[in-house]
Amino acid sequence: MTKFYALIAVAAVAIIALMGSIFVVDERERALVLQFGQIKRVKEDPGLAFKIPFIQDVVRYDDRILSLDTDPIEVTPSDDRRLIVDAFARYRIADVEQFRRAVGVGGIRSAEGRLSAILVAQTRAVLGSDGVTSNTILSEDRSVLMTRIRDQARSRALALGVDIIDVRLKQTALPDQNLAATFDRMRAEREREATDERARGEEAAQRVRAQADRTRVELVSEAERDSQITRGEADAERNAIYAEAFSADPEFFDFYRSLAAYDRSLQGGNSTLVLSPDNAFFNYLKTDQPDGSRGNAEREATATAERDAAAADAASRAGDAEEAADAEAAAATTTRPGSGDDTPDAASVTN
Repeated sequence: MTKFYALIAVAAVAIIALMGSIFVVDERERALVLQFGQIKRVKEDPGLAFKIPFIQDVVRYDDRILSLDTDPIEVTPSDDRRLIVDAFARYRIADVEQFRRAVGVGGIRSAEGRLSAILVAQTRAVLGSDGVTSNTILSEDRSVLMTRIRDQARSRALALGVDIIDVRLKQTALPDQNLAATFDRMRAEREREATDERARGEEAAQRVRAQADRTRVELVSEAERDSQITRGEADAERNAIYAEAFSADPEFFDFYRSLAAYDRSLQGGNSTLVLSPDNAFFNYLKTDQPDGSRGNAEREATATAERDAAAADAASRAGDAEEAADAEAAAATTTRPGSGDDTPDAASVTN
């Protein structure tokens, strides 16, 4: 009976020892075999593996690509416009032995804390470097900046046995206290651009107006020049026609010019001229001859015509038709045209 219990105890110990010496490595993991805290073996291939029970321990680490989200940080680019940047990284444990030596028993949690510090430092260094402005961070060039952050962080993270695969900027925004100042700067910039556009437009308008004024002056000058030429040619032709017409009868020309002078001088209801009685201006008011030599003959003819007209009137009242006819014939014989015009003898003519 005592031997039976001893066999059972030995079998139980053997089973426990066998179970403690066997471990399974998943395809998504890597395993370290530790003996008294020292790394004895690395198991990277999936499957069954053995260890010394009760002496050696197995520590497993995730072999997949892991994500790390950093806390939002404030960066100051070269244009002094502060930004809030939120980044994340993709990493993988490349060397489990180096990872174990670097982080110790802290594992993934300790490693992510140190990775986060590395990412924050490199993000601030790259985004705050010379030549990097807020516009660069917000433009398509941010991919180049993310590549720089990844490369610099990777070189620092290799000391942890970690390979950083990618770094991305999830969000880039302005701090709340800077929004008003940013909007004011944007508004001032747009107003400056609008002022420049208006100034350029006004300059273009001034050029157009100046060109239009110049064209107008040139056209008016050319038109006046052509009109003066045409008017001069017309005056010359008119004078030639006048000269040709008046040269045919100079006396009629003098008579016509005198009538024109009378028409211009004696206008309205009260036109008064104070001139000498023998002034040449009255020549055609006294007679149709310019020298006035026929004035007395005309007055005698006028008196004879009046007497003959009175005799003819008396004869007609008496019923003597023949005598009236003879008187009318005598009146027609002795009266000349123009003999009935009134000739002013005074030096003042009033119309």
